[in-house]
Formats: sequence, C-alpha cells, structure tokens
Amino acid sequence: MSTAPPRGREERLRDTRARLEGDADLWLASSGATDGPHLVPLSYLWDGTAFLVSTPRTSVTARNLLADGRVRLSLGSTRDVVMVDGTAEPVGPDDLGPERGEAFARRTGFDPRELGRPYQYFLIRPRRVQAWREENELRGRELMREGRWLG
Repeated sequence: MSTAPPRGREERLRDTRARLEGDADLWLASSGATDGPHLVPLSYLWDGTAFLVSTPRTSVTARNLLADGRVRLSLGSTRDVVMVDGTAEPVGPDDLGPERGEAFARRTGFDPRELGRPYQYFLIRPRRVQAWREENELRGRELMREGRWLG
C-alpha cells in the first residue's frame, strides 16, 4: 500500500494521459442479451481521442459490441487504475485506412488484416474517465464527463 498523498487534478490528468499513450493493453468489458457480460484483454491504439481495438468478428466481444456499443475499459493495476466508460463503433476495413491499420499493427505487435479469420475493428470514444491509486484518491477521480476532459 502506498502512503503517498493524493494527486491533484493536473497531475492525475497528466498521469492518465501518459498511461493512455504509453500502455498497449487493456481490459474490455461488454455485455449482450444473448452472451451476457464478457471481459477480455485486448491491445489498443490510442490516437489522442479514441481507442482502436480489434477482435475476431465471431467473438462474444464483437457480438456484444455490435449489439450494444456500451463498453467499459480498464488500464493499469488495481492500485493505479484508469477506468473508461465509452461507446464502441464498428470500423470496416475500408474505413480503417492503411495508415491507421499500420499504426495499429506497429503499436500492438499484430496485424489482424493478415490473419486467416476475419477481425472486426472498433473505435471506442470515451464518455467518462476516472483514475485513482488508493482510497485517498477516490474523491476527485472523475477526469472526463460526457466526453469532455475536466479541468
């Protein structure tokens, strides 16, 4: 456990943006009427405004996101977490574009376009972002509301 004092909003925003830009993996939670709640680890590309993820088109995650685009993402550990509630939009191969596809492949270390089975890309736009380390940071943990950064 850390005994560090709670971070102020500016430091927390800076740390959160560094995590979004520096990490390559996250946990994605989705839910669907047929398949129910589902949690998977995925790699991502952050472009400064949205996450790009990819999963097999026939996966529970893809089916859930196509049926209901609401999604929750988690980055970091339980003692230094960033939680993101967002909306996932499917991105077709033609809409992906070669530059974005290459950037995704470089960032994540795999290229779904070259795999044997079809993959579905999703662009996830954050609506709410929270970040905290310990209980002393629960207050002030909301950093984005309704898609707008606070402060």
